Amino acid sequence: MSAYDKLKALNITLPAVATPAAAYLPFVQTGNLVFLSGHIAKKDGKVHTGQLGKNMTTEEGKAAARAVAIDLMGTLEAAVGLGKVKRIVKLMSLVNSTGDYTEQHLVTNGASELFAEIFGDAGKHARSAFGVAQVPMGACVEIELIAEVG
Repeated sequence: MSAYDKLKALNITLPAVATPAAAYLPFVQTGNLVFLSGHIAKKDGKVHTGQLGKNMTTEEGKAAARAVAIDLMGTLEAAVGLGKVKRIVKLMSLVNSTGDYTEQHLVTNGASELFAEIFGDAGKHARSAFGVAQVPMGACVEIELIAEVG
């Protein structure tokens, strides 16, 4: 089953690439690697704001990270097409969280699990998950991605 078939089975429609909010490109390819800039969480077309450990639960953060993964796949589709993805190499996740919140890794699973579901073993990746004091525009999660293509 292709990534497109799996998305269709999950009733997931990929969004268009978002316009950058500052002086950067949404993606850059060098050789067989594509680097996607950080994508912030959105809900109902607006920035999904909140802080884990203050006014958001881990499950809400996990859902937000899953939504970011869908946006990342939309950008990856625009960059090279999902059919050319050989492997999701790495994610870096920034979780807007309080100083005593320690479940950033569980929030990030929302994205990691979806990539594995869509790409199978090729969707399993290395990653980092950080708790940060703030994310641009007050978003609850920001995730960047590196993919190998061929």
